[in-house]
Amino acid sequence: MGKQRIRLWDLPTRFFHWSLVILVLASFVSGKLGGNAMNWHGKFGLAILGLLTFRVVWGIVGSSYARFAQFFPTPASVLAYLRGRWQGVGHNPVGSLSVFALLTLLGFQVGTGLFSNDDIAFHGPLYDLISKDLSDRMVSLHGLSVNLLLAMVILHLAAITFYARVKKDNLVKPMLTGWKEVDEGSGESATGGGPLAFLVALLIAMVAVYGGSGVWLPAAPPAPVSVPAW
Repeated sequence: MGKQRIRLWDLPTRFFHWSLVILVLASFVSGKLGGNAMNWHGKFGLAILGLLTFRVVWGIVGSSYARFAQFFPTPASVLAYLRGRWQGVGHNPVGSLSVFALLTLLGFQVGTGLFSNDDIAFHGPLYDLISKDLSDRMVSLHGLSVNLLLAMVILHLAAITFYARVKKDNLVKPMLTGWKEVDEGSGESATGGGPLAFLVALLIAMVAVYGGSGVWLPAAPPAPVSVPAW
């Protein structure tokens, strides 16, 4: 059977993917360092919030293979894949489960981080909206879910290695170039996701970052000035 070259991943999807890789790594390192690095940790978290929001919107209005409806896993599709009967291009049903799980977990990480504190000098940008006790619980959940995130990242890397070495299917190259070689007649290049869709997704992402930054919260009242008693 002949091969054909199709446009699989659009530029916004690829930019999201590699930006997320860099920011998650930077967030992990800055979180482990603590201290002054926590200020950067908070900024990285806000950037991840923007990326995740963009990806959610792009999953609705983006190009065909980036849309959630195209690769949303169902019991039937997962079973077909496990039996070797699934035919398709883009995320396979099992890979789709990983994608949705990672997006959900990262969203949880960002959400808890917005309300967190380190009991020293760092407060999440939305810390003032909740009580200290609730913030402490957020910190605990934020820390515990890091381990789950690491496990999922390792599993993700293992799957990529398995596909490259066993199935001879390089999943990384299309995410770098956007192009993939497939069996002739098994798929067509992505469509949709034009400039207007990109601007809409970008605008909504910017609004999400603005909301998560907490700059809209009223300024804290100044500390009372102590007057010496004469």
